[in-house]
Amino acid sequence: MTLLSSVHEDHQATFEQRGGRRVVADYGRPERTHRAVRNVVGVIEHAVDVLTVTGDDRVDYVDNAVSNRVPAEEGAGVYALLLNPQGRIRTEMYVYNAGERLLVVLPPGKGDGIAEEWQEKTFIQDVDIEYATDDFAIFGVHGAKATEKIASVCSVQTPDEQLTFVRGSMDRAGVTVVRTDGLTGEEGYEVICRAEDARDVFDTLENRGLNAVPFGYQAWDSLTLEAGTPLFETELEDEVPNNLGLRNAVDFEKGCFVGQEVVSRVENRGQATKQLVGLTTETVPEAGATVFAGDETAGTVTRACESPMLETPAALALLDRGVATAVADADLAVRVDGEDVSAAGQRLPLIEGSDTSARLPSY
Repeated sequence: MTLLSSVHEDHQATFEQRGGRRVVADYGRPERTHRAVRNVVGVIEHAVDVLTVTGDDRVDYVDNAVSNRVPAEEGAGVYALLLNPQGRIRTEMYVYNAGERLLVVLPPGKGDGIAEEWQEKTFIQDVDIEYATDDFAIFGVHGAKATEKIASVCSVQTPDEQLTFVRGSMDRAGVTVVRTDGLTGEEGYEVICRAEDARDVFDTLENRGLNAVPFGYQAWDSLTLEAGTPLFETELEDEVPNNLGLRNAVDFEKGCFVGQEVVSRVENRGQATKQLVGLTTETVPEAGATVFAGDETAGTVTRACESPMLETPAALALLDRGVATAVADADLAVRVDGEDVSAAGQRLPLIEGSDTSARLPSY
């Protein structure tokens, strides 16, 4: 559940469920809000799970479990995946080295199970994992003027590199400011604070310094779609990372982790079977809609929306590699309500913004 339900209700928010959490869907007129984020800046309360990992072996322990290399230096983070033995994605996560502890940020609903699983496997290692979701609030600040916004309200200089962070204050609240990996295709930061400071921090981010429009997950979905960013719930879960071009999530040079043999073999042989592409269509298709290339089934739509910036329906789709590599010239159609609707293949991102998503597929 969002920490600030009454605040969002005062903003005339509507709500939805994600990962068992009640989150803001929108505040009305999401298309206008979307454009405000693209042109200026917006703030969203993120629904995530949080773990803290302490003990002398904390870095090695998490590093051995995940697909990417956990940074040993304080102030740095990494985007990583937890895979099953078949190389498919169980969950995504961000791991931040906060000195005497690691902060692990996961999709909502994933944290409790991972904390229990990891704690059971510590054996003789000096590691302690705690489910700490209720202790933190995390707000996303995204937009063409996000850096200007953070600078106008924060006591420290904003970090320059993606997934690095600094500690400072906003008014009287202590905060950690993370430079994000650009998932909306715009400059982005996450502001992490104690749960008890959430109301004051949100008010600061919205109303002080450069004003930021509050936005919900409907705008988040359309912003990240335009940026070509695959998300966990719609594109990543149970997929092989090679098919999504997630080179920022896998270190192929590090030691063994669960699923490493599979993803390394696919990488070395260049045998990803699918690729993620963009589509523009005449009608917004549903997730799971079949995409055709001529008379042949070519793949499926993962999500779609009415793109506020393109002013046309747009979608992400996982297509067979042979079709995807020539997508701009392919004769495509999407099945909508039993009828085949013409579609045009598009290279990602669909929109160029002030930053580039680190998840932009690379094959």
